[in-house]
Amino acid sequence: MPHSASFAGVILAAGESSRMGSDKALLPWPPQTPAAGAARDTFLSTAIRSLFSTDFVVVVAGANESLLRPVAYGNGASIVVNPNPSRGQFSSLQVGLQAVLSRGRDAALITLVDRPPVSEGTVDLLRTAFESAPESIWAVVPEFLGKHGHPYVAGREMMEAFLQAQPTASAREIEHQHQDHVRYVVVDDPFVTININTPQDYAALVTKM
Repeated sequence: MPHSASFAGVILAAGESSRMGSDKALLPWPPQTPAAGAARDTFLSTAIRSLFSTDFVVVVAGANESLLRPVAYGNGASIVVNPNPSRGQFSSLQVGLQAVLSRGRDAALITLVDRPPVSEGTVDLLRTAFESAPESIWAVVPEFLGKHGHPYVAGREMMEAFLQAQPTASAREIEHQHQDHVRYVVVDDPFVTININTPQDYAALVTKM
């Protein structure tokens, strides 16, 4: 039987951005060139809007909560705080998923803030793939040129598997433990696999636009 799911969006944004030198959530989007005017949008604001088809969007912040709050609230998202983001990104995922389940949703579209926003068509494809999948499928992960990326869909069973794991684990590790319950969906969207970690990575985005 296919899933009948109610979706939330989760954006992981609690990292220190140490290699970038400034908070990646607040990087202008589209990427700025010397000749460009002031950008109105950021990685965070566009990530929130990319998940607007969900019932609500949760941004997981850390020590940067006060910086992210205006952007999150101004774009219709809520914020939850990881009290100890030094434990790693997976601990932020657990904080976000607790918020999703506490508000009674069955599935989450999960993404990272340090990446360009994927297209609306990609989000719709992933949602449809999950909703039409049998109940034995707990997650749907995008694939581009053989690489897996974000956003991905986690159903209730996968969310509970994530929450039962140690905070020092990784989503990939838990996914591989439940490989038979994961469906990979090929998408025509290179942004699903791009991570922005350094100023050089960000500058290189201009050539991909």
